[in-house]
Amino acid sequence: MKRQTMTLLASLVLAPTLAFAADSATADFTPAQQEAIGKIAADYMLQHPEILVQVSQKLQAQQADQQQQETLSAVLANSKALTEDPATPSYGPKDAKVAFVEFFDYQCLYCSHMAPVVEQTVKANPNVRFVFKEWPIFGDRWKASITAAETGMAIWKEKGAQAYFDYHNSIYRTGHDEGKLTDADIAGAVKAAKATQPTDAQRKATHEAIASNDELARTLGFSGTPGFVVMPTSGATAANTTVLPGAVSAEELQAAIVKAQGGK
Repeated sequence: MKRQTMTLLASLVLAPTLAFAADSATADFTPAQQEAIGKIAADYMLQHPEILVQVSQKLQAQQADQQQQETLSAVLANSKALTEDPATPSYGPKDAKVAFVEFFDYQCLYCSHMAPVVEQTVKANPNVRFVFKEWPIFGDRWKASITAAETGMAIWKEKGAQAYFDYHNSIYRTGHDEGKLTDADIAGAVKAAKATQPTDAQRKATHEAIASNDELARTLGFSGTPGFVVMPTSGATAANTTVLPGAVSAEELQAAIVKAQGGK
């Protein structure tokens, strides 16, 4: 049974990588020869199982690279939705040459870890426009995820960039993620932003924009938060645009900005 399992595993792992070669090569062999070759290959795999790991890693790397290229193409095709949507909160010069876009959820653990990194990146790059795509993907699990997003969007609409940025950072400074954020935390962040609690009507008015963010994130191929896109506000290409799914270092964020500015 162990031998059969290993043989099956070898076939499953190798199939995606070798399918094309197999189709071309097997036409030159008889069924009996093909069976013999298969047995030799299976026996070799049983004697050298580390090859299975290497092939699996290679396949995963190829799939990740393909996904990255597909996401990059989608980003370029949706550049206006990423950088020019007036319903989306942003901070920095309106005529900035580079846009830094983040998809995030206030209850996302990794977003919380990235928040001080992003805040420092904002301070270090006053000529970049930072775009904040509220994407409360944990809203089904934690109501505060949606409440915080709605509140932030309402503050952006009523009070503008500085108030939104103060609110945004105040929420993350609570350190309350993964269901720990409370209504009191949100109220405190509103106060820190020198804003007022939005009405139910104001919250409802944010729903379309939040739904648009969800659709855009899925179109780009993001499967979770955070997700970063750094690109020129005009003339964006695959060569000067960076997509960073997940938590990354401050150095990676800065390198993406330099790249979008025309550096290497």
